[in-house]
Amino acid sequence: MESRLNRLLQIIRNRGLDSIFITSKANIYYFTNFLTNPHERLIALYADQTGPVLIVPELEKEDALQAGWKGDLLTYDDQTDPWNKFKAYLHSSGKSPYSMGIEKNQLTVDRKEMIESIMPDCVLEDAQTILNELRLLKDKKEFNLLKQAAVLADYGVKTGIEGIQEGKTELELLAEIEYALKREGVREMSFSTLVLTGANTASPHGTPGGRKIEPGDFVLFDLGVVYEGYCSDITRTVAYKKISDVQKEIYHTVLTAQKEAINTVSLGVPVGKIDQAARKMIDDAGYGSYFTHRIGHGLGIDVHEFPSMHGKNPLPIQEGMCFTIEPGIYVPDAGGVRIEDEIFVTKKGAEILTSYPKELQIIE
Repeated sequence: MESRLNRLLQIIRNRGLDSIFITSKANIYYFTNFLTNPHERLIALYADQTGPVLIVPELEKEDALQAGWKGDLLTYDDQTDPWNKFKAYLHSSGKSPYSMGIEKNQLTVDRKEMIESIMPDCVLEDAQTILNELRLLKDKKEFNLLKQAAVLADYGVKTGIEGIQEGKTELELLAEIEYALKREGVREMSFSTLVLTGANTASPHGTPGGRKIEPGDFVLFDLGVVYEGYCSDITRTVAYKKISDVQKEIYHTVLTAQKEAINTVSLGVPVGKIDQAARKMIDDAGYGSYFTHRIGHGLGIDVHEFPSMHGKNPLPIQEGMCFTIEPGIYVPDAGGVRIEDEIFVTKKGAEILTSYPKELQIIE
């Protein structure tokens, strides 16, 4: 973690900033190894060229130390204003930053105003791009955590598919998946699990409910877990009993598009080419208007993180990037199909972390 902080301080110095103030759960974890849910309380990491200080509620102090934090630690109880303590800390330590990076897309207006009241002469600048760049390329340890999270996601999909039964509701099947994952030690899903059936599969982000599985349904699973702070994300769609030729065509179109997109992954290729490759296959099959989202998103500590994998993104693919590839076709009458895998970029190209089979399965 110390090396990550040192890199951060070097980069902000090169960008003309002398300090940074971080409040997002993911970035604090990345730089401190301290993972917690702050709720409404302030947890923040302040760093300048003289070193960092971690600001935490008193009740989180021992957890921060157990996580390995070795720098200054500023704590406060629920009767104390943490901003006053931070102001006093700056004064007593002689810190007087003239420019400070903030997470513009994370910091609330209220907290920004508190910072400005404490440091009225300090210029605040958005440092989100810097933080994105630092987290973009994963190291070997991060790869291993992402891989294990993917293994658990595969298990979740396997459990769901094996549990398909006529008359079972989406929520019943969802509960079976999450219970099985809890038994494997999973504490937290990386997002709200989706189990969608029949017409509900035509909604990319539908809400699982009481609909019962029927013959002729697509059954879509979209799920992920958090493993030691790192997320997984997988989608598989299967069919229950006999489906129409149109449904089969939709499925095979999505599968072909996904394979084409994965084959596009190569060092130096613009990220946008991945989306373009899948979209062309779907367009050529006549389903272009039913593919309504980007091809994927970055994956790491956050389940959706930089970069956005849209068709106009010029960012070159680099070794160490991790992202999803998840084309979909969503036709109101026939249902929807999405197939999603996690991709880790190596020198040779795409390494697929999720491994559950994706050829069309018809469950009898």
